Amino acid sequence: MHEQSEIGVFLNKILFDPIARAMGISVGGEHHAVPDHIVMALIIALGLVIFAIMVRRRLSVENPTAMQHVLEVTLDAVQGLMKEVIGKDTRKFVPVIGTLGLYILICNIIGQLPGFISPTSNLNITASCGISVFIYYNYHGIRKHGILKYLKHFAGPVWWLSWLLFPIEIVSHLARPFSLSMRLFGNIFAEELIISSLNTYLFPFLAAVPVMLLGLLTGSIQAFIFIMLTMVYLSGAVEDSHEEDHSKEHHDDQGYSPVQSVAA
Repeated sequence: MHEQSEIGVFLNKILFDPIARAMGISVGGEHHAVPDHIVMALIIALGLVIFAIMVRRRLSVENPTAMQHVLEVTLDAVQGLMKEVIGKDTRKFVPVIGTLGLYILICNIIGQLPGFISPTSNLNITASCGISVFIYYNYHGIRKHGILKYLKHFAGPVWWLSWLLFPIEIVSHLARPFSLSMRLFGNIFAEELIISSLNTYLFPFLAAVPVMLLGLLTGSIQAFIFIMLTMVYLSGAVEDSHEEDHSKEHHDDQGYSPVQSVAA
């Protein structure tokens, strides 16, 4: 169990603990009204909302700011990656994937700041992200294909193997939120544990600097892996079935004309 963050303790003492006492909830000692990881997650979420409002007010076509240039380049990169992984019509996925990636990135690296901890070093935060992704990609799969056609994807392309593939696919999909949350939690928790141990048992702060710099890199990589897997899951959920692909190819072959090709 890692140490409590100074920011979390401070906010609990001046804000959350008094509210809890006023509501008749007993708090005191090391037991605060709101856990540290929730306080950090709230701070990051509120900060992102304020940042988005400020950037939106300063958007300009004629005189774009440096921040607008950075965000536009980042958005183009995300959209390009989504087109490569998911395919066409990916614009509707950008708000959720972009927000999720930015949120996880900040959660991963904020623990490098003195007085803060990374919310993603707590399994509850990473599990909430994993479950949200699970619900999101299944929702879009059902929305596009309908519940029956979407479930048919789990049976595989060969009907006589459906009795075997269907339960395997169901278990595989149910394991996805668990693997997403455990991978992110394990990496960030181990990183914070190492930094805390170095600061406690070796030279304070200086011994942990190389690990903190490495933490910035690993935190960014873990955020990228998380959204990349989200794109892969979305791609599998919204892709056309084998029968639909075959019918489209057959329709294209029937509609092909050399005269039309030359005219084009």
